[in-house]
Amino acid sequence: MPRILLRSGRSPFDPVPPEQVIQQNLIATNTGNLLFSDAVHKMLSTPDTEIVPNRYKVDPSDADRINDEYDAFVVPLANAFRPSFTRHLDDLSALIEKLRIPVVVFGVGGQAGTDYGTDHLAPIEDKVRRFCSAVLERSPSIGVRGEFTERYLNGLGYSDVEVIGCPSMFMHGRELRVDRRTDTLDASARLAINVSYDSGNIPGSVIGDGLIDRLADAALRRHPDLLYMAQELQDLELLYWGDVSEAAGTSSAAPLTRTHPLLREERTRLYYDSSTWIDALRDRDFAFGTRIHGNVAALLAGTPAVVLCHDSRTLELCRYFDIPHRLVSDLADETDLAGLPARLYEEADFSAMSAGHGERFDRLVSFMDRHGLDHVHRPGGDGGAAFESELKRVDLHPGVGSWRGDDDGGLGYRLAWLRQANAQAKARQTASDKRVRELSAKVTALEKKAKETAGLVKSVERTAKRLEKLEAQVRSTPYLRLRRLAGRVLRRLGLRR
Repeated sequence: MPRILLRSGRSPFDPVPPEQVIQQNLIATNTGNLLFSDAVHKMLSTPDTEIVPNRYKVDPSDADRINDEYDAFVVPLANAFRPSFTRHLDDLSALIEKLRIPVVVFGVGGQAGTDYGTDHLAPIEDKVRRFCSAVLERSPSIGVRGEFTERYLNGLGYSDVEVIGCPSMFMHGRELRVDRRTDTLDASARLAINVSYDSGNIPGSVIGDGLIDRLADAALRRHPDLLYMAQELQDLELLYWGDVSEAAGTSSAAPLTRTHPLLREERTRLYYDSSTWIDALRDRDFAFGTRIHGNVAALLAGTPAVVLCHDSRTLELCRYFDIPHRLVSDLADETDLAGLPARLYEEADFSAMSAGHGERFDRLVSFMDRHGLDHVHRPGGDGGAAFESELKRVDLHPGVGSWRGDDDGGLGYRLAWLRQANAQAKARQTASDKRVRELSAKVTALEKKAKETAGLVKSVERTAKRLEKLEAQVRSTPYLRLRRLAGRVLRRLGLRR
């Protein structure tokens, strides 16, 4: 039976409690990673294939074991070509360079502004080249997410690049149907919003100027049944642990404290299983926001969604898949933010997205065929039916809301975590105190040495002055004065030059 090592946090059939997700960071800081890794897992789940998640562990020293135990290393990625990901990219490159098995990369992308400028990527070009070269020695091509990344890699000298989009959009294979439940959105509409907190240091991005925060506040006032679909690890920690913002009387413009209306009013949920995330969006009338996978999850649920693009990673996917979108930079002049969701909904056209999905799906299937991957969409394959059937038998977590101090089954973990964190803090403090003492002793010794050195310097200076005096005294002796006088007389007489 072929065995595939898949870059993912965990198997979609592996139910875990939220504390385990937090403790092990099984979402790699963002639940959006679940969608594309689970989609690839589903596509490759044939009866004769075993898929093993690597839990995001990348260790070059494991190369020999991987070569012996697996037949391929499949690597779904997102915006990996960015400065903040270079350490992980280097680790992947170092591992891949030691592999003798095929390596298949799905949906990798660069990260830039919506103008597609790449000057800020110049410092990491060597690292990107190292990764691409390592992959292409073990693969016929690299699957990228869109036009920007294709152009970027072409500019670095790589032509074996195929635009295949993000695998998440093919979670349901060839099928992708979005249904409008209403012609317009009134105050009773059930909405879902997704939010990015910062730009990730992307040049030209306007995320972080408060516009999206104001939009969320305005939308909540107009549409009370608004659900914030959180995605980041820090969101999960905030929901699971809570904070002291209420007692401290503090707040935040973004939903980063429990005093924010979206959390205070129980309007926030986080799902770390793709299927429960998608299911939760089925009864929403409309989804919108800056998170590409937050909106992809809605589309997979059949719910209309519009992406507010603020960087290349979202824009190139929207352009490739014909997902309705607006540039965040174009919203600066909006005077009625509360009415914006309704206008986005009315303006959204999903016809091109639906009409072109079959062709894009065929392109992905051809990509998998060229890379020698067995998949559920081959002739005679079940299209993922067995995967879905098995998934229905798994008791997945229903999603995380704001913890209010009740016994939700996680009290034991919270107490154990606090006890362990306290013990670790004490251990770090003890180690720090020891280090301070050691450094203090070294400083004292150095100060003593400095004083000794200063004394030696003064002694040398005194000796030098005495030598100068002695030399002056020697130069002024009667014998030397007589010799100099005789020399001058002889030179005048021409007897000495």
